[in-house]
Amino acid sequence: MTDKLPHDHGKDTEKILALMPSEEKFIEAADLFKQLNDSTRLRILWILCHTEECGINIASAVDMSPAAVAHHLRSLKLHGLITSRRDGKEVYYKLAETDLANLIHQMIDSYFNMVCPSKRHYHK
Repeated sequence: MTDKLPHDHGKDTEKILALMPSEEKFIEAADLFKQLNDSTRLRILWILCHTEECGINIASAVDMSPAAVAHHLRSLKLHGLITSRRDGKEVYYKLAETDLANLIHQMIDSYFNMVCPSKRHYHK
């Protein structure tokens, strides 16, 4: 960015722009937001915001093949939004316990106008 904007409109724009993250951070954010731009991944996230579930049940719930769902699960896991654990032959997935994943959980619940069933007891 240049040191001085071409027009001074009496705003604090230059001060705000001094705080702007790097281009790389915006690229990372755009890549993360792509995870929410796919309705299947969004449905999977919705499920995993509210419960831990195995891959086979997730595939059944979103009416897709286990292989197709595995692709989406890998992408969500790669971006740090979900975690997995193995129990025998089953792999279980859940929302990651991170600030970012919690923010996405709040966004999903807010958009779909619901209170997470696992958090209802905290609101009593």
